[in-house]
Amino acid sequence: MRAMVLDQPLPAEQNPLQLREVPLPEPRTGEIRVRVRCCGVCRTDLHIVEGDLKLPRLPVVPGHQVVGVVDATGPEVKLFREGDRVGVPWLYSTDGDCPFCRRGQENLCDNAHFTGFHVDGGYAEAVIVRQDFAYSIPPQFDDEHAAPLLCAGVIGYRSLKLSNVRPGERLGMYGFGGSAHIVLQIARHLGCEVLVFTRGAAHRELATKLGASWVGTAQDQPPAPLDSAIIFAPAGSLVPEALRHLRKGGTVALAGITMSQIPAMNYDLLYHEHVLRSAANSTRDDVRDCLRLAAEVPVRTEVQSFPLQQANQALQDLKHSRIGGAGVLRISED
Repeated sequence: MRAMVLDQPLPAEQNPLQLREVPLPEPRTGEIRVRVRCCGVCRTDLHIVEGDLKLPRLPVVPGHQVVGVVDATGPEVKLFREGDRVGVPWLYSTDGDCPFCRRGQENLCDNAHFTGFHVDGGYAEAVIVRQDFAYSIPPQFDDEHAAPLLCAGVIGYRSLKLSNVRPGERLGMYGFGGSAHIVLQIARHLGCEVLVFTRGAAHRELATKLGASWVGTAQDQPPAPLDSAIIFAPAGSLVPEALRHLRKGGTVALAGITMSQIPAMNYDLLYHEHVLRSAANSTRDDVRDCLRLAAEVPVRTEVQSFPLQQANQALQDLKHSRIGGAGVLRISED
């Protein structure tokens, strides 16, 4: 099968992914094989490809927003059959027995494995996944528009929960890419007012089209204090900006897996019981709840498609904010 393989992390501009023929994997007990139709392009993929994250293995095939069809099952598979359409997200497996798993915090599992990081992911024609870490895709979404829900949507949804925003309150979003444009729709569906801080003119236009009540840059003064905020852009300099606009007792949630250094700041930005917290990975319940809610809205994902062999170009466009909404690799139509 064809796959885009990372042998050595390099800047995206140096085309680190190589198109290669690799063996078709076979499912083992409790596993299914998914013939990939589409795979979303995520900023975490960019961090993997460029070496911002310490990689547990090389070579590796990135990609963790996978939509495809089950074409083979291993022994003892009962949840899916051949022909079922499923999604495969970032969380690939957990041990189920560490203190975090026992407390219902499997996103923090001591021995978690992640798709496209510990195991080969969806920048390929097929992937293997345990049946209990795959998800049925709501029929409201075609393959391309479902893919971004599996990470951009899920981590955005978790960040929204961790922001503690409530219906009728004012939510600020810093950065407006694949995740934020999904969360804006969910937040508005839940009755929140959304203000967007972003540099790109195209991103400001999309935010306005999707219902943001106010759009500006991070340096602009919003019309009223924020009850909560989510920072999607991996820029630590945004943290004091968001705290500065936060009401007493408000929360700033950090949605990224990595971030540039947070600058020194005065304690008064944290005083009055401001909360600053990160969102780490997601649970299986997060995925199920996000897909259910996205279908209920229904969320309209904005996507830009690339063929598999243009994965390097997709990552470059993502890096330089040239993608409106979310990037998606189209692998097959079958």
